[in-house]
Amino acid sequence: MALLAVLAALVCATLAATGAAGVRVELTRIHSGVTASQFVRDALRRDTHRHNARQLAASGSGAATVSAPTRKNSPGGGEYLMTLAIGTPPLSYPAIADTGSDLIWTQCAPCGTQCFKQPAPLYNPASSTTFGVLPCDSSLSICAAALAGAAPPPGCACMYNQTYGTGWTAGVQGSETFTFGAAAADQARVPGIAFGCSNASSDDWNGSAGLVGLGRGALSLVSQLGAGRFSYCLTPFQDTNSTSTLLLGPSAALNGTGVRSTPFVASPAKAPMSTYYYLNLTGISLGTTALPISPNAFSLNADGTGGLIIDSGTTITSLVNAAYQQVRAAVKSLVTLPAIDGSDSTGLDLCFALPSPTSAPPAMPSMTLHFDGADMVLPAESYMISGSGVWCLAMRNQVDGAMSTLGNYQQQNMQILYDVRKETLSFAPAKCSKL
Repeated sequence: MALLAVLAALVCATLAATGAAGVRVELTRIHSGVTASQFVRDALRRDTHRHNARQLAASGSGAATVSAPTRKNSPGGGEYLMTLAIGTPPLSYPAIADTGSDLIWTQCAPCGTQCFKQPAPLYNPASSTTFGVLPCDSSLSICAAALAGAAPPPGCACMYNQTYGTGWTAGVQGSETFTFGAAAADQARVPGIAFGCSNASSDDWNGSAGLVGLGRGALSLVSQLGAGRFSYCLTPFQDTNSTSTLLLGPSAALNGTGVRSTPFVASPAKAPMSTYYYLNLTGISLGTTALPISPNAFSLNADGTGGLIIDSGTTITSLVNAAYQQVRAAVKSLVTLPAIDGSDSTGLDLCFALPSPTSAPPAMPSMTLHFDGADMVLPAESYMISGSGVWCLAMRNQVDGAMSTLGNYQQQNMQILYDVRKETLSFAPAKCSKL
């Protein structure tokens, strides 16, 4: 997820078994009826936890396209959910789409007191004819490294305990058939997907039934499908009814005059940084004014610190403090409304008091993120957020030298293509609710 660090406690244990393609998935966003202030505060809390955990952790081509429906989870949720199905017969479930991690997992029955409430029925491996425990020495087993080439004990299954910045989950690694696509005619069934069958988790997953890692590691859905590329279009944050589609495989493409492309920066070899999609952000403009930010403010250092990643699981963009303060000052200079500190109510430190809770915010120029070879233009509604009579800069500061993150709030209404073979990110403005 955005600002999450992946920490895993790996154990091999004996457990009796309970008896690539291209892909299309729709994304949704979870709604819980909370105020905008509560939403931002909760999203920032989750983002901060992810960032802190990351900082601690840092001291084949498919034959067809796989698709998944995607939607915003809720007005109070900061994630986008993709819908897919698991097992035989297939059981549909919503999972957080996360380019900042690799493991695919869902809650499994039996699940005791350490499980969270989810909108879909629990997947039961005993009810599926295609479930199998993943062998400890599988190339996709988290425990393979712990074995160090030694033969696993008979019946060995890999028990994992994976910690994210926003929570944790634990269970056994399995292998299953996953089904993608909403309409029967467009469905694709992919056997042998390695996933986490969790029977204990924290209560922090915001309307989902699990998570789908879309990172650069071998365990991610992208890598297991050999997709080569994938794309998504995140619907506006306030639109909780529309869906868009996540595409993995050949049909994930962007064409047109408005498309811009920038190369990925090579990721550090060390986990978890090896999972992230790094970009080279060289500057930021507000309107026609280029802000006085050092061109190396976002550089990825040789020791793996610094840099900027794009993350569909993080909500609010974070910028190293030297850059954030320039953005903050520029925004403040253009707004004549009374400035207030929204740290307590929203978690955002630059907010403005609107004349009334129903007042429309004033007009603001676009903000441009200057990437290597490509400019990403953000309209005001993608960098400012309003609600409950306040209007805030939807960005936060990061300690200089720490990793910056381009969150999903800034990615709304943008069609984005990750070409992992060509090592490029492409993007273009779009009305995602209409795609």
